[in-house]
Amino acid sequence: MSSTPPSPHLSPRPTRPVRLRRLPLAGVLRPGKPSDIWFKPACSVVVATAIPNLTLLALGRLDLVMYTMAGSFCALYAHNLPYAARTRALAWVVAGMSASVAAALVTASLTGSAVILVAVGALLAAAQKTVCDATRIGPPGHLIFTFISSATLFAPQDLGQVPGHLALTLAGGAVAWLVGMAPALVRPHGPERRATARALAAVAAYAETVTAETAAEATDAGDTEAAEAGPAVERARAAAAGAVHAAWQSLLATGPRTVEARRALARLVIRAEEALAAPTAADPAALRSWAAGLRGTGAVPRPGDVRPGERDELLGVAAELAGPKVPLWRRFAPGSPLLPIALRTALGCALAGYGSLALGVGRPYWALVTAASLYQANVTLTWNRGVQRVVGNLVGVLAFAAIAPFAHLGHAELIVSCLALAFGAEALISRNYWLGTVCVTPMALLVTEFARFQQPGELILDRVVDTLVGAVLGVVAAVLVTNRRAADQIEQAVEAVDRARERAEAGLARAGTVEPARRALTAALVELRAAADAAAGEWWPRALPEQRVIAAERAGHRTLAATVRRRSDENGQGTRPRAEAADAWEGARA
Repeated sequence: MSSTPPSPHLSPRPTRPVRLRRLPLAGVLRPGKPSDIWFKPACSVVVATAIPNLTLLALGRLDLVMYTMAGSFCALYAHNLPYAARTRALAWVVAGMSASVAAALVTASLTGSAVILVAVGALLAAAQKTVCDATRIGPPGHLIFTFISSATLFAPQDLGQVPGHLALTLAGGAVAWLVGMAPALVRPHGPERRATARALAAVAAYAETVTAETAAEATDAGDTEAAEAGPAVERARAAAAGAVHAAWQSLLATGPRTVEARRALARLVIRAEEALAAPTAADPAALRSWAAGLRGTGAVPRPGDVRPGERDELLGVAAELAGPKVPLWRRFAPGSPLLPIALRTALGCALAGYGSLALGVGRPYWALVTAASLYQANVTLTWNRGVQRVVGNLVGVLAFAAIAPFAHLGHAELIVSCLALAFGAEALISRNYWLGTVCVTPMALLVTEFARFQQPGELILDRVVDTLVGAVLGVVAAVLVTNRRAADQIEQAVEAVDRARERAEAGLARAGTVEPARRALTAALVELRAAADAAAGEWWPRALPEQRVIAAERAGHRTLAATVRRRSDENGQGTRPRAEAADAWEGARA
């Protein structure tokens, strides 16, 4: 973590009063860079879906595709996790999907009341959203669970059919688990290698940005250019710090059986931390070279001999692996930031479902799923997702109109269309959500046709109405349920940073490793920035303690830099100039 204090543009200023925020439109639909592993979930879901679908096609039972597909879609999850952690995470995803399907199947078999079904669907969506956020399972989050369980709720069902249909879901989940774990046979340390490479590349970008700003300030370019460069440095520093933290998290999730591989990667993350603490003395070319060396299947690059400070770091990793874990239930405690989002989800999904019923649309679960897909960390992000969802669905129904004639040629063509759309969705969704939705929408419409082909015009009309109803009422619910706890979460995050900083400073004052304490401080700073960003995007926020946030971040960054400098001093290999360079740059920025 950098010792750099915030740029002048983020200097302390009076706390702002409560005021309404404008919901933006600019840039909401702008495509970004694709994920560096977009092809992994794309290929996984195609393989995991194709195996049971083709089996059912051979058996002449494509009417059962919805149940196997529920398990197959589990292949979308956990691609960033090391395989030791992925084996457990995917098993829990399959278990969660099976539990959701079981609840939906039993409810559908006991009642045909659409009013009750919408209520159950809204409660399931809220529970799925809360659990996925608490476990931080990552994309696609709760959306797949909600899509499957909501569709299952409105499928005709007898109680005697539930065990067989649930068995199909478990079978599809077993295939998805095998597909998700299969790459471990070829590249057993691929996820942690990628996480380390991301950290090295992000720190290299940060060092280059700092160098460029320092050069700009040394010229007579004027105050305007320097002011414009400040935010770029802050964004680059935040991205680099987050990437380094993610790399440590990935290494800590590898388990105790990967000591040698973890040690080699940890040495590279240590180099990234040192460059983050002293960006002006870093060598971006070397960092990028090491990152490139991790992309393939060759040996992990070795940046010189192991230094004494690195041995302490590796001992710290081992100590942290053996330390106690924070229980999951604490994230559901009263005052948790997850609870307002859960309430928004339940209310929004219920309003959307009942609004669709009031308009006489035959598939209210589409409106429910639309509302469920909107909810993000704050109202601003929820609004952005709403715009993206509406645009993507409207373009998607046009794509369905073009694809439907081919898909209706036969069941084999229908399967091929769904597989191609599933691949396209994962290829595009990391660039921008609306681009992925262009493929998700026709795929969702085609899934309804495995039992029987339907009139495209009717499906398109229902989908458009449900999209608009779900998006409008979903955003209304987000505005109505104000998250007054957002400012409280910042206060708690600041206190957590202060406690973590005190532990790290206590470790600096005595002999012994400070690595676990430093990583705890890094995590606390990442959480503080996330809490501040989430609160800043609320529709009607309370006054935010900006000065406390800035002061806590400054103090935390300096303590982190001090831990890196002590390790550099212990190395005894001329790294003191790096610390002095960081001090000089910090003083210039202050």
